[in-house]
Amino acid sequence: MKESGRKQGAASPCAACKLLRRRCAQDCVFAPYFPADEPQKFANVHRVFGASNVNKMLQELPVHQRGDAVSSMVYEANARVRDPVYGCVGAISLLQQQIDTLQTQLALAQAEVVHLQVRQTASFSHHGFGPASPSNSGSPSSKLMRSQDKTTFDVDMMVNQDKKRGGSDSGGAVATVMVVRVT
Repeated sequence: MKESGRKQGAASPCAACKLLRRRCAQDCVFAPYFPADEPQKFANVHRVFGASNVNKMLQELPVHQRGDAVSSMVYEANARVRDPVYGCVGAISLLQQQIDTLQTQLALAQAEVVHLQVRQTASFSHHGFGPASPSNSGSPSSKLMRSQDKTTFDVDMMVNQDKKRGGSDSGGAVATVMVVRVT
């Protein structure tokens, strides 16, 4: 049975104290967050942040926030071990690029849907279907529509992905401009 990262009744040190080769006190600040059976968890955090800094951070935080802080430090340390240059910023940048790509693909798909809807509307109008059909009305405008041989719709679409240069915001803006011409 585990309690605070140590086996009850035994003097088994937590992963932090074991790595630091020191006696694990009953009130060890590391014990609840770095159990003895997860030594790599503390090893990476120690390698990136240092045990003294982690101890100071945990001491300054209220007890109810320490678990979240440790989770964040473990994530950042593991990311830094995987990618020593960019760390978790590299992962965030990769995810931002994926978001930008997906937003562009979504804009293209939405524009294609509009294009197909316009073509379908033009096709129905041209073949005499729908409320604007020449056969449904005897108005002068319907006679004018009958005299037109072909109604065509041209849809031009431009997707502009604007990357911001410099600054801390690495996001991009996606603008879709669609022009529909009726000829």
